[in-house]
Amino acid sequence: MREIIFEVSSSEDGLSARAFLNRRGVSKRAAMLLKTGGGLTRNGGLLRTIDRVYAGERIMVRVPEEKCGFEPNFGLFAPIVYDDEDAVVFDKPAGLAVHPSAGHYSDTLGNYFAVKFPDAVFRAINRLDKDTTGLCLCAKNALAAPVLPKGFDKTYYAVISGIIEQPGVIDLPIGRVSDSIIKREVRNDGEPSVTRYRPVLYENGQTLLEIKLNTGRTHQIRVHFSHIGYPLLGDELYGGDCSKIGRQALHCGKISFIKPFTDERIYLESRFPDDMKSLFSSVEAVYKS
Repeated sequence: MREIIFEVSSSEDGLSARAFLNRRGVSKRAAMLLKTGGGLTRNGGLLRTIDRVYAGERIMVRVPEEKCGFEPNFGLFAPIVYDDEDAVVFDKPAGLAVHPSAGHYSDTLGNYFAVKFPDAVFRAINRLDKDTTGLCLCAKNALAAPVLPKGFDKTYYAVISGIIEQPGVIDLPIGRVSDSIIKREVRNDGEPSVTRYRPVLYENGQTLLEIKLNTGRTHQIRVHFSHIGYPLLGDELYGGDCSKIGRQALHCGKISFIKPFTDERIYLESRFPDDMKSLFSSVEAVYKS
């Protein structure tokens, strides 16, 4: 069982336990789980969320035990690049869906998570498309899940057909295509969607872009660049050239996040997979930028 001990500081003296926990990053929902499960104690005795806490006291939080619920699949593999008591980061390969869906019930990252962490519930913080590669951050317990998205930053890299020479912003709403379950498009009644980009490499009539998302809509990068006339290489669904690569050339290459219940920021990087590296003579300069 995951146990976290907080010591009440002088600035927190006299706060309610609920307010104290909120300051320490414990969500209201997680606090309710602790309350009903007896997972909140003070100096060894049960603590209610309405009780006051005082400087110097030690507050112990015991995370409720959970089961993954996904069928473990021992035939899968995704490298783990970071692992602690509250979070794990996988370097997801192409062809591996993150969550079970139609046609993918037992061959997903969630099923591999069940192999590695059978006593934890799978909670992906960033959800990559099946054929998008790169870093995928997952929470390992109910306390960390609402904390990890705060301060979470991710950088994508995409290869588009054509040359883009200047950085820019695409601010266009995205919604589902009316007669499709999967496909999205730019449409006036869609959800607000903002994509920021800068070119980092040009070669052979194509551009490698570094991309930041202000929003996280389904297929956002793929839809936005297709809409402005620069579809991703390999993206058959949105009109990309599939002659050089067999899937959308999209990779989550860098992430950073605050380690739960600390002030430590974790920085992680994933090198380009071979199929994206093959599109340029060299991409090493990207890692130094």
